[in-house]
Amino acid sequence: MPHSDTDSPDAQHQAVRQLFERIPFNAYLGIELDEVSRERVVMHLPMKHELIGNFFHGILHGGVIASLLDVVGGAMAMIGAFEKHQHLSAEERALRLSRLGTIDLRVDYLRPGRGERFSASATLLRSGNKVAVVRSELLNEHGVLIAVGTGTYLCG
Repeated sequence: MPHSDTDSPDAQHQAVRQLFERIPFNAYLGIELDEVSRERVVMHLPMKHELIGNFFHGILHGGVIASLLDVVGGAMAMIGAFEKHQHLSAEERALRLSRLGTIDLRVDYLRPGRGERFSASATLLRSGNKVAVVRSELLNEHGVLIAVGTGTYLCG
């Protein structure tokens, strides 16, 4: 079966960007997409008052940390799924990718979420026909590792 122009890495990465931008929750939190590649996805989140979980110390809420790790992990799982499903028609691939969702997310909070800008990156550990496993990290603007996550995503 001939491949369409949606098989190119640039088209896949653009599709991830477009999907990311259509999710209202991402905009609500203020998450911005920095990098989409085969090797990794990187996003950042500027600190704002509404995201504080510990108002005594001005620390980023743990739920926001988990959300950012989940969003970056899901984007990475989608990149892996694009590659895994290249043999399918564009319609079948779109149908499978529309089912993408988090099955499991483990977050290890290593340090308090102090900072003005938080950056999350994700790499693919495994991409199967139905499930992808992704490793994510969250750092502040000083490169301090705040949290790590391992997510399992339905992608087929």
